[in-house]
Amino acid sequence: MAINFSGALGVHEQAFRLRSDRAGLLAENLANADTPGYKAKDIDFKGILGGQVQMQSSGNQMKTTHSNHFAITNNSSEYDMLYRTPQQPSIDGNTVEEQVENAEYMKNSLAFEASFNFLNSKFKKLTSAIKGE
Repeated sequence: MAINFSGALGVHEQAFRLRSDRAGLLAENLANADTPGYKAKDIDFKGILGGQVQMQSSGNQMKTTHSNHFAITNNSSEYDMLYRTPQQPSIDGNTVEEQVENAEYMKNSLAFEASFNFLNSKFKKLTSAIKGE
């Protein structure tokens, strides 16, 4: 009997990937804190993950029915980017607020670590099941 990883891991695989992509966006914001005109970007984590859960539970996954159809992939570039509204806009048009970005980055990294630990424990259980322990 084959192991169904999507059934065993559930939505946690997508959450892990999404947290990783969000960490990249937040790091990009911090790196451009002094760039004039740079607009701070983020993604709607709950909205994207909620859509993934709904697609998994309803079974309405995109399928190609013709050879000319494009395959659907989940890359971070396909997420709808949101722009932050600054609490105190800067004169040069940059919307990055370092304290906000640092706080969001730390929250995201804690959630990333929690997702990693959860997936790690799931893989340990699967390994134990395969070994018959």
